[in-house]
Amino acid sequence: MNKTKLILIALLVIAIFGYITLDLGQYLTLEYAQSQLSNIQDYKNENFAQTALIYFIGYVIATGLSIPGAIIITLLGGAIFGLFWGTLLVSFASSIGATLAFLASRVLLRDWVQRRFGDYLAPLNKGIEKDGSFYLFSIRMVPLFPFFVVNLLMGLTAIRTTSFYLASQAGMLIGTAVYVNAGSELSQISSLSGLVSAPVLGSLVLLGVFPLIAKLILNSMQRNKELQSFEKPKRFDANVVIVGAGSAGLVASLITAGAKAKVILIEKHKMGGDCLNTGCVPSKSIIRSGRIMSYIRRAKEFGIDGAKGEVNFAAVMARVQGVIKTIEPHDSVERFTSLGVEVELGDAVIESPYVVTVNDRRITTRSIIVATGARPLVPPIPGLAEIDYLTSDSIWSLSELPKRLLVVGGGPIGCELAQAFSNLGAQVTQVDMAERIMPREDAEVSEEVAKAFREQGIRILTGHKLVKFGAGENCDYMEAEHRGETVTVEFDKVLLAIGRKANVEGFGLENLNLALTGQGTIEVNEYLQTSMPNVFACGDVAGPYQFTHMASFQAWFASFNALLGGLYRSKINYSVVPWATFTDPEVARVGLSETEAKKKKISYELTRYEMDHHDRSLADGEAHGFIKVLTVPGKDKILGVTIVGHHAGEVIGEFVFAMTHGMGLKKISAVTHIYPTILEANKFAANAWRSERLPEKYFPYLEKFFAWRRN
Repeated sequence: MNKTKLILIALLVIAIFGYITLDLGQYLTLEYAQSQLSNIQDYKNENFAQTALIYFIGYVIATGLSIPGAIIITLLGGAIFGLFWGTLLVSFASSIGATLAFLASRVLLRDWVQRRFGDYLAPLNKGIEKDGSFYLFSIRMVPLFPFFVVNLLMGLTAIRTTSFYLASQAGMLIGTAVYVNAGSELSQISSLSGLVSAPVLGSLVLLGVFPLIAKLILNSMQRNKELQSFEKPKRFDANVVIVGAGSAGLVASLITAGAKAKVILIEKHKMGGDCLNTGCVPSKSIIRSGRIMSYIRRAKEFGIDGAKGEVNFAAVMARVQGVIKTIEPHDSVERFTSLGVEVELGDAVIESPYVVTVNDRRITTRSIIVATGARPLVPPIPGLAEIDYLTSDSIWSLSELPKRLLVVGGGPIGCELAQAFSNLGAQVTQVDMAERIMPREDAEVSEEVAKAFREQGIRILTGHKLVKFGAGENCDYMEAEHRGETVTVEFDKVLLAIGRKANVEGFGLENLNLALTGQGTIEVNEYLQTSMPNVFACGDVAGPYQFTHMASFQAWFASFNALLGGLYRSKINYSVVPWATFTDPEVARVGLSETEAKKKKISYELTRYEMDHHDRSLADGEAHGFIKVLTVPGKDKILGVTIVGHHAGEVIGEFVFAMTHGMGLKKISAVTHIYPTILEANKFAANAWRSERLPEKYFPYLEKFFAWRRN
């Protein structure tokens, strides 16, 4: 603890001790003030400046120490100095005292509070940074809020000291004048409860609420101003038009149709979007085929001799397409039409916030939801345009297994497909500019996956910056710079998997001049509303999480808010966001990683359970990996979980459920899990947390107690 904090704590302790032992509270009662009023007034008449200075300093000290009795002191100010001088003295003294209390709270508590709860307070800090002065001004105008509480709480936020003082000075002025004026009749007041009448209090509350109402009106006018340049139809063909029939668009259309609203869903390519046709479904299908081949190679581990298998790559790809065809009816035009969704196949053009055209049809709508997804990012590298490169969209057209496959990208897509093609027999080289694959995860997680990749023969080149691509006589090649040296890799096919770019071009968004983020996604607020008030966005085109399950999650809020048109809005919450990378071993995470916690300076306790002695994992021959849980220090509240191992994407579900519903590790520990299952590892991780917190200091006493019981 630094010297400033120690001095401040000492002063506060002395002040509190003096207040209690000297019974100073007796001087801050209505009866005492009335009994001494004439004496004080006489002294003031002879020594005005001295009386004013003593009063001013006393008020500052009382407010700075948050001593009860501010109303009495304010009344005295009115009784002694009258309306003008009383208001002047009280206004400045109360604001200065409030600022001192604010600073004391900041010095003593803010760093601890932000360090411990910073992740949860981030939205509040952002709001305070943007509108803190305005909201403080409104609160100061309402005497129903205890001002000393406001002082202390605001000290925990990021509001600037000057902003706090100025907002307090202005906001408390009217209330101060009311109480000072009432103080001019101090001798006639019989109780503080009757000091200000209900109508006056009501008026003050209205004064405080008025700025909030005014801001809502101004915000509404400002947002609707964006719509004024567009002609609003007298009637609408639809309540909502949704552009894009991927995961976000499909879910949004079902919710809208389920509410019995008129919804028109427009898709220019294939129903189901990337997830069904080029993403989740085909990638997990080929991963499964590769995994089966890896088990055949491992057959001896399980006591099976002579196991053989040859990869028929054409059959593998046919199976992938077969899985897509099997799932396709779930996302078909026919199914969605039967559920009340009108589907239009064609190129949508958003002409205005109220008009979308498709196939020469002009549709008027109250709201629009943009769910156009994203596409693979193709980097501007010299020579790339001259070769036949693949992306996660086009790789499914392959009919022959590449002998040598170069995978560019160390993220989830690159890792999953690199291992899948390696399992199927391709010689895979994976290159990435980052210093390790899966850079969003903790270093030990990346190393666990990288180790498995190297053991099965995948060549990993991290820290390599791509310089150029070229076409040779018999094969293509890539050149990369690594620590000042040029590294050349020859390949038969190259897969680009370095990220995805939001689809924001080619369908009329420029007509709306919507704001975009630095990442190129459509900028949305916490209601998934764009800079145009009746246009919403969800899924990959909006970010910040480009996962199918997050697209569906966002779709609920976008459709709900689009339907109600501002009558009521539901705010999205990203506090529990899970994801998984389906490599072997699988990696799954929800909440904070250890790296993120350190970066954000969030205190945590770490509990780790190793899977190498877990019964079911041993029986399955998959005894590798771990469960790592971050909790609030001294509590079982879960901050984040990372799982590396067999079926991690399934196992993490219990932690996601617990975090979503505010349950801690004690609840998981108390659940009966079937033995032997992989899921049982969650209970062991929770038990590990409890075991580390056993009250060992009481064990000797327990030992003596049970010895006494035996005798």
